[in-house]
Amino acid sequence: MTALLLLPLLLPFALPALARRALDRLAPVAALWAVTVCAIVLAGCSLAALGSFVLIGLLKVPLFAAVGELIHPLRTASDLVVLPAAATSVGALAVCGWTLARSVLWQTRAFRAARAEAGCRPAAGDLCVVDSPRPDAYALPGRPHRIVVTTAMLRSLDGSEREVLFAHERAHNDGRHHYFLAAAELVAHCHPALRPVRDTIRLAAERVADEAAAASVGDRRLTARAIARAALAGQGARAERPGFVPAATAGPVPQRVQALLAAPLVPRAGCAVAALLIACTAVSCAASVAGLADFHHRVEIAQGDEAP
Repeated sequence: MTALLLLPLLLPFALPALARRALDRLAPVAALWAVTVCAIVLAGCSLAALGSFVLIGLLKVPLFAAVGELIHPLRTASDLVVLPAAATSVGALAVCGWTLARSVLWQTRAFRAARAEAGCRPAAGDLCVVDSPRPDAYALPGRPHRIVVTTAMLRSLDGSEREVLFAHERAHNDGRHHYFLAAAELVAHCHPALRPVRDTIRLAAERVADEAAAASVGDRRLTARAIARAALAGQGARAERPGFVPAATAGPVPQRVQALLAAPLVPRAGCAVAALLIACTAVSCAASVAGLADFHHRVEIAQGDEAP
């Protein structure tokens, strides 16, 4: 049981490398979905494993064993292993909960401030122009979705480049990319190995929007130039935006520009990467389910409901 529950805690360490390779080998939209779903599942399985270790440790304490109506000792690994694992799990869950709560509070305040700023400005369709000396542009989710762009950013681009910028941000809203970015923020607080995956998911979302903008304007070089100029204009201007709000200037822009100037990706070796992601997710799920089932069976034996 203990060995099975350790697997969901170790497998997330393999995801950052797999996620980067998936973005190189798969189409951006496929990579975005695959990496995000895999990260969510791995995060959930790791939390389940930590919770199981906490319960095992609690049931080793006579008071909680009495509450659980255990009439026999719970058969587990040595207490020298179980009790430290339970204490470590309690600490890990406490840190996850604390950092997640802080992040949610901050991002909620930042989102409300951004919606309030966009709400008090006149909008032309889904476009909201904010008078600001700071070049910035981003896709603001909500009802209705908005494309927020500052006057300084508009002055930094010519007419055709502005169309690319608008198409890019509109692709974020149409693709509901804020859900993917919110999931990336969530899993980053569930396991330390999943923090680098947050950046990969953000880059994948930007790549998807880049490709959509290039298809919309019909010119990949123009799209690459517009993204590069927008990023250069916004360099050093750190906006207080929530992490789940996508922006054209986010992510490693040189890598995005290089992908736009290259030929569109034709997935060839992507099947192997996809298979590894699926295998990693499946093994984590199977280990979690088997570990929890074994734990439940041992508890029933300790309660006298089943024979050993």
